[in-house]
Amino acid sequence: MRTTTLERSSPPDRSPSRHPMRSAVIALALGATLFTAGAIGLAPDAGTTGATASHPAPARGSIPALQARVKHVPQDAASWAALGMGYVQQARTTADPATYDRAESALRRSLAVQPDDNLNAEIGMGALAAARHDFATALDWARQATGTDPYNPVAYGVLADAYTQLGRYPESYRAVQRMNDLRPDASALARASYTFELRGDTDQAVALMRRSLNAASTTGERSFAHTVLSGLALQAGDARQALREAETGLRTAPRDSALHEARARAEAALGMTRQAIDDFEAAIAVAPLPHYLLGLGELQQSLGHKEQASAQYAVLRGQEAIRQAGTTPADTDAILFEADHGDPERAVEMAQTALTSRPFIAVHDACAWALHRAGRDRAALDQANQALALGTRSALYRYHRAVIRHSLGDDVAARSDLEAALRTEPHFHPLHAVTARALLQRIDHTP
Repeated sequence: MRTTTLERSSPPDRSPSRHPMRSAVIALALGATLFTAGAIGLAPDAGTTGATASHPAPARGSIPALQARVKHVPQDAASWAALGMGYVQQARTTADPATYDRAESALRRSLAVQPDDNLNAEIGMGALAAARHDFATALDWARQATGTDPYNPVAYGVLADAYTQLGRYPESYRAVQRMNDLRPDASALARASYTFELRGDTDQAVALMRRSLNAASTTGERSFAHTVLSGLALQAGDARQALREAETGLRTAPRDSALHEARARAEAALGMTRQAIDDFEAAIAVAPLPHYLLGLGELQQSLGHKEQASAQYAVLRGQEAIRQAGTTPADTDAILFEADHGDPERAVEMAQTALTSRPFIAVHDACAWALHRAGRDRAALDQANQALALGTRSALYRYHRAVIRHSLGDDVAARSDLEAALRTEPHFHPLHAVTARALLQRIDHTP
């Protein structure tokens, strides 16, 4: 059995085995793993089922085909599970909360038909809980799935994501290691890539994501890889490479909203603002996700287009009103939007509530910024330090901490953060990057 070792000090082999019985050893530092829940699709397709003889893959097909299947064969637990996961994926791309309810109904129907050892429904319930930001519940279902089949890599992906969002990084490391040992496919390698990205090791993150792209067996996996590679290039200050990655992905997936957003951010960094607006609008037309709306609104605001910016912000406020009517905690985009364009004290409440169930570095950063905007810089600095504790090369996180440090009178540390942010990603934000340069100049000219 061949073993591939991915060390921090050298780029990994770019031609991984895709046979499920071969393994790879990913040498990752304990406690440094972090994955975005829902970032890597878990739909039951050829690339992610991880079926075994005792737990066959669910029936595949489009949502209409699966709806027809369960109508004619209502006792088909696998098809109910596949339908439920299809709804989860659909909800992630359409931002329609009602679709999550349909997903839960289908998955619970699968569990009712087959209460025991229903691996696909257990994985689906875990992915659904993660999509709803209920990571404790996601962890419970992931543990149940790995107990049902300890050799299923997809279950370990759900487990890794849940541990990550709960701030339990050593456990997340072990889960992603197990996932790669079982099958180093596109999904597993993408998670490994993210561990290096979150520690600021962009070279290794890119190398592993290239491996993930090479291992991709579906259009969705390839689109995801190009989206991440575009973002990594932008983080490294290479906006032209970011643009090339997004355009490569869009040639085969012209309606992929994430790729349109990636191209929009690259275009904005290159000063191609008209094209960036068009791409943001294309992304929103497919899925009006909060980070697309906020990205477009702040770009329009930076250009002095107040009415157009206000239109995006109005949609965001409407989405926030819907969220408040339910039980889902606020995501970071909603917190940052409230901090910058609404009520900072309300943003602090949202962030602190989110942290109780999701002590994730992005939430620490959003909480830091909300606390700063509310005038509570001592508490803000602690949160900002936690956001950067893993070594993440986020220009936005660095900028947030720089402003907080400046407010506390520590201009030496503020300058260090500002220089790092602007060196890493000179155009990291349509509004804040300009402010960062102005603040750095003001600090440099302070006697």
